[in-house]
Amino acid sequence: MGQGSPGSAASQIITPHWQQQLLKCEMIRSSRSPHHRARASAMASRTVTKSAIPITNPNLVKPSPSADVSETAKDNGVTPSTTPAPTEGSPNAVGAAVNHPSSTVAPIAEAPRPTVKPPQNTWGSLDMGGVNIKTLPPSSGLFTFTFLINLYLNHNALSTLPPEISKLRHLELLDLSGNNLSTVPPELGMLTHLKELYLFDNHIATLPPELGSLHQLQTIGVEGNPMDASLKAIVQKDGTPALISYLRDSCPVPAPPPERLWKNLFTTPERDAMLADPNTETFSALCYNILCEKYATERLYGYTPSWALSWDYRKELILTELMNYDADFLCLQEVDIAQYEDYFVKHLQEQDYGGVYFPKSRYKTMSDADRRQVDGCATFYKADKYQLVEKHVIEFSTVAMQRPDFKKTDDMFNRVLGKDHIAVVCLFENKETGTRIIVANAHIHWDPAYRDVKLVQAALLVDEIEKIAHDFAKYPPRPPISQSAASDSDSGASSSRPPPVYTDGSKIPLVICGDFNSVPDSGVYEFLSNGSAPPDHPDFMSHLYGKYTTDGLRHRLGLKSAYAPAGELPVTNYTPSFQGVIDYIWYSTANLAVNAVLGEVDKSYLEKVVGFPNAHFPSDHVCLVSEFRVKPPRDNPPRLPPVFSTSNGVH
Repeated sequence: MGQGSPGSAASQIITPHWQQQLLKCEMIRSSRSPHHRARASAMASRTVTKSAIPITNPNLVKPSPSADVSETAKDNGVTPSTTPAPTEGSPNAVGAAVNHPSSTVAPIAEAPRPTVKPPQNTWGSLDMGGVNIKTLPPSSGLFTFTFLINLYLNHNALSTLPPEISKLRHLELLDLSGNNLSTVPPELGMLTHLKELYLFDNHIATLPPELGSLHQLQTIGVEGNPMDASLKAIVQKDGTPALISYLRDSCPVPAPPPERLWKNLFTTPERDAMLADPNTETFSALCYNILCEKYATERLYGYTPSWALSWDYRKELILTELMNYDADFLCLQEVDIAQYEDYFVKHLQEQDYGGVYFPKSRYKTMSDADRRQVDGCATFYKADKYQLVEKHVIEFSTVAMQRPDFKKTDDMFNRVLGKDHIAVVCLFENKETGTRIIVANAHIHWDPAYRDVKLVQAALLVDEIEKIAHDFAKYPPRPPISQSAASDSDSGASSSRPPPVYTDGSKIPLVICGDFNSVPDSGVYEFLSNGSAPPDHPDFMSHLYGKYTTDGLRHRLGLKSAYAPAGELPVTNYTPSFQGVIDYIWYSTANLAVNAVLGEVDKSYLEKVVGFPNAHFPSDHVCLVSEFRVKPPRDNPPRLPPVFSTSNGVH
């Protein structure tokens, strides 16, 4: 039995997992000499002139770049990666083969290299083994080497490890064997890219449950420690992944974050004046990708406790969040048919919300049972305040097929038509004031290798919205509310101002919510906020899309991100492999102004969290909320008596 092994029956188990553990332990025990690995690596890298041509097997499968490089770390520490390089302007999703629509997280099975690559450096491994280091102060320059992939601190005299080790977020191998450690800091759990963690031959009796977030860990070396028998038995019998799962699911729930604060975008006197004006009309919109149940798997979210990943737990948090913000319009993405029908409609109707829902196009080709798991976009609205006039679904692939200028090119067939993403567009009218509002709810393709498709989908979205708005403007205004109805109303706005008349679609207030899977320096953001994009924009990636790539992109909607005046949030999507902004609420600046937006998640809380979902955040996205005020149309013509047809209603 190895040093420190408890003399229990469990310690006699020799499974393949434990055999591997003991082999690695002996290998590391043989590397006690100072800088053993650095010297071995230098020797291996020397070129030796050979007089004969080596004969190799042409059918031999090359080892995966993510294979164990712990014992033969190269000088530069960087192994060629099979993961595509990040594409500028889009979040990089690990492994395009994992068709996850929400952008970002790393599959556990493949344990790929980091999505966010470490800073460029000529070396990625540091060997400080066997040199009798007694302490690592928190201010050590070592913790500024954030580019490190492999770090060897084995066979020293360390009795503690500072929490600052968590700054080395790109580490894949950490060797702490042969020291005097009795504990390891919980902050080690922040190193979610670790594949190898060697703690051999220390004095460690137990492990912090925070290590349960190390979802890519392939080996945790515990032999040679007076380890708790139950923990050691898990490793012996079922291996490292089983231990990590146990620690993850038994980890206590951390303290919740402070509430997100509202950011007011105008002064207190301005707000007081707005509240005193009976003609002021405000509304709020919420945008939230809720993470569909089908995609919330342990393979994709291995850092999340299984109980916190379950739909039964998450759905209640989502509903509570929706109710707390009490927005007039709720734009949700990744809602499957079953969730919409069985859960959200049922509970939101009790709060007097009406709902509009369309699933992604693939549902048309599926059986009844399978189609209930297809996700789509759901828009809810306060039915006591707004009347739904029309609803439309924009199927991007269908609209692209119908465009004559695309001419059925290979790019369209191979890149655009295979994606079944959609947007839902609803036309609303305020029951009191007659003000019209267009609310669009979109979910754009996720894969960074298809940023041209993202740009095409965004262009198709605004093209279709412009057509819908133009038709909406042709409808006659609401008839005036009778004096008796006005006197019964809570607001006098209806009697003091006639319903607005819209001379064209651009005069109608517009809000576009969605998961655009595009960061603020992407072509999608540039196009939506600037109103144009050149035909040779890099995000087209030299593909051909008719007028889009001959004349460029244009729209006249005058859009701006609701968060832009206050600064975009630091993150709207938060996972170990990606933290960034990909969700937005866009609004038409000509007829809407932003009063306030819901602020960011507390930074100190995020510093201690590896990723969402978790116990407090039920999705890998955070919700956005914005409050708007309506600018009345400036060029209202004299109001003529309207003539309504009996067919006016929901189409």
